[in-house]
Formats: sequence, C-alpha cells, structure tokens
Amino acid sequence: MDDTERGRATDGVGDATTVREGDPDELVAVMRVFDAGLLEADAGEVRDRLAAGDCLVAEASGRVVGALALDGDYIDAVAASPSRRGRGVGTRLVRAALDRRGRLVADFDEGVRPFYEALGFDIEERDGGDGRGDGERRFRGVLRDE
Repeated sequence: MDDTERGRATDGVGDATTVREGDPDELVAVMRVFDAGLLEADAGEVRDRLAAGDCLVAEASGRVVGALALDGDYIDAVAASPSRRGRGVGTRLVRAALDRRGRLVADFDEGVRPFYEALGFDIEERDGGDGRGDGERRFRGVLRDE
C-alpha cells in the first residue's frame, strides 16, 4: 500500500499531506482556511461539524492546510490554504469525504466549476433563485462513488 492509499500524498515539493478527521480544538485553524478561501462559513456550525466528526482536514508539516465540512452528504465548505492551492489538497479532501459518504452534493458558483468538473461531479445549472441577487450563475453538482 503506498502513501496515497493511506490518505497521504506528496504535493510535488516533497511535503506529505495527510487527510484526517478534524479535531474540535482545530476550529481556529479550520476557520482560517475557510476565511482565506473567502467562504462564508459560520464558526458555530463548523464547531458542530468538528464535534460530530463531519469535518475533514488536510495536514502538512503539522498544520492544517485544507478543510472540508459536511452536512450529511452535502459539502458545506471546502478550501485549501492559498499556498497549497493547485496541489491536490481539495481533491484529496473531496475523495476522502466521498469514501465516507458514497455520494456528495455541492452548490457552487462558476469560478470553481472547473474544480468540481475535474473531480467528476455531474453538474447542472441552478435557476438562480438562491436570493443572492448578485447575478452570478450557480451550479449544483453530484458525485457518486461508483
């Protein structure tokens, strides 16, 4: 079994990244990752996800470099630290969540659509009735473990 099969992967600069269940004591670190990703994550909800075991973190060199919060099979938030973007951190988080749930659903805007497409999500455009009023196109994606 190689490092990738154990939940570890090397990001191209020799730094091993591990995906694991987040710990409630990591709330601040997880919120920093979400904030850096410009996500509107509620700290109380993230704390609840961490306590319930529904938040995964990517760790490298002893620090949280990515996080994914689940609500059932729905991805509430997923982000990687700016210095780790484009290195597969988000992909590893989504794959680990899929292994746990067997099916994932995500709502997202056009800017991150390529990320979800690359992961194999079946994507449909939403009708825009999300009440945001910003005119940005919204999408829903579904990924099944097949």
